[in-house]
Amino acid sequence: MSAYFTDKTLKFLRGLARHNDRAWFHAHKPEYEAHVRGPFQRLLGDLQAPLATISPHFRSEPKTVGGSLFRIHRDTRFASDKAPYKSWQGARLFHERSRQVPAPSFYLHLQPGHCFIAGGIWHPEPPTQRQIRQFIFDNPGGWKAATRGAAFRRRFDLEQEEMLVRPPRGFPADFEFIDDLRHRNFVASRVIEDGVMLGPRLLSTLEKDLQVLAPFMDYLCAALDLEF
Repeated sequence: MSAYFTDKTLKFLRGLARHNDRAWFHAHKPEYEAHVRGPFQRLLGDLQAPLATISPHFRSEPKTVGGSLFRIHRDTRFASDKAPYKSWQGARLFHERSRQVPAPSFYLHLQPGHCFIAGGIWHPEPPTQRQIRQFIFDNPGGWKAATRGAAFRRRFDLEQEEMLVRPPRGFPADFEFIDDLRHRNFVASRVIEDGVMLGPRLLSTLEKDLQVLAPFMDYLCAALDLEF
């Protein structure tokens, strides 16, 4: 299997981070298409079959508009940073019902020195947070299996950012996973070294990652009354 990304991929993204303006991007847009977006779309297409074996309800969509790949353009309307482009490329393997209801996603991030794969639900609204927390409290055995198993722990860590200072009200202090209820985001992630991202075994590595993430994603889908 040939590699999807090359040194030219990371070179483009480093250049974009240094020269984040429209003139530079348009002058180098053929490089973006050839070394970033095109290979990423090919990867998304090749992930369709292995993803379908894990869950028939998630989509890896390579199409340019409305697909898995996030736009490289930033929404700067309400941002103090007016840089027009992201210095990375990300893609979301989304649940088929994600446009209708809150749903977890798999996520792949391409950025020099900061590549990673993740799965879960990011920045859910408070009612969704409460629903997941209550489900963890009501189903602690499944949560333990999904987040404390050896295969999961060897590859993934639960995201520790943006946690509540104290556990949410209404749950007993002696609950086994009381600290897990402090999460605002229910996400597991793993760093991918640049060499792996550029190497010929990227697809097989991601297939294994998706398999290991599957029980965690299955649990979140159950918490949100979604099929997995």
